[in-house]
Amino acid sequence: MSTAREQPDPRETLRSGLPDRYLTPDDIAVIFKVPVETVYQWRKKHTGPPGFRIGKHLRYDPADIRAYVTERKTAGQAAA
Repeated sequence: MSTAREQPDPRETLRSGLPDRYLTPDDIAVIFKVPVETVYQWRKKHTGPPGFRIGKHLRYDPADIRAYVTERKTAGQAAA
């Protein structure tokens, strides 16, 4: 028996509905399969999904992530 609780895959959480928590930069890196440093660069350059700070911690609202992905898909289809 394992005593450690397994963390759910954030991608599965986003597919099945809004999670009951805000996402971390590590979650975003897993979802988009990029290094976490890329997530911080997106924020610095204002090119990635919108995030916000709670104290010193960066968090992302799953609804904003969905909207960002939808926007990017729409922009990609319009350019094609």
